[in-house]
Amino acid sequence: MQILPSASLAPFIKNYTVVTIEKDLNNEVFYPSGYVDLIVNISGGFAATIINGKQKDTPAIELLGHLTLPTRLSVAKGTSVLIARIYPHASALFFSDPLSEFTNYATDMYDVALGENRDLYDQIMEKDDLLSKISVLETYFLQKLKKNETRLKKVSIVQHLSQELFRNHQQLDLPFLARNSGLSERYIQKLYLSNIGISPAAFTSVIRFNKSLDLVLNTTESLTTIAYDNGYYDQAHFIKEFKKFTGITPSASRNSMLKNDTDLQQAVNIGF
Repeated sequence: MQILPSASLAPFIKNYTVVTIEKDLNNEVFYPSGYVDLIVNISGGFAATIINGKQKDTPAIELLGHLTLPTRLSVAKGTSVLIARIYPHASALFFSDPLSEFTNYATDMYDVALGENRDLYDQIMEKDDLLSKISVLETYFLQKLKKNETRLKKVSIVQHLSQELFRNHQQLDLPFLARNSGLSERYIQKLYLSNIGISPAAFTSVIRFNKSLDLVLNTTESLTTIAYDNGYYDQAHFIKEFKKFTGITPSASRNSMLKNDTDLQQAVNIGF
């Protein structure tokens, strides 16, 4: 189930999703989406992420930063999570650390601000119905937005730059972005690392991967065609990049767990 945010938060929050796992999942593949997710375990069930070979049990509230590595999930049957999906340009409005600190990591939010996030979790869990739980999250995000409104100018710049990348997702032309925006290449790099958490080149790769993944899973186009249509140098380049993000090749994915949409994967599979 997906619920849209309020009008005030719509420019920054893509949606809220509730997922309840109907069967035990073990070592389920999870791939980079280009978004940052705040995940609230509303059932107390067991879940764990494995990133770069390191397993981390899902805490009460977790921030899943940008992913550029193959990631795996193990989740117990009956586990329910509430996910707030945050647009890539907006994360710095809600979290004070440089976003690069969260990249390829599942962060226990109690480690970031114990009192604040414990209170947030307690307030969420006191509510009986889903809309009331989301209302608590909305209040939290609106308070953060007001507190960090001085960051809005830089966030707007990053949003504009990202829109340029979306329009030309096949290749990154950093010199063009710099000339077009009046910013230096170095400053653009710094903006992305601090506000999104990954470099413009890495972000472009994630965008391109998501488009190609959708074509691999949902069309019968040849892999060669998909590779060239999405700006990869050749099929070998496509396979290498695809495997970097998923751990498997494009051809294997068409008959793998990526194609077998689980409840959790359906909830988090977002294209650009």
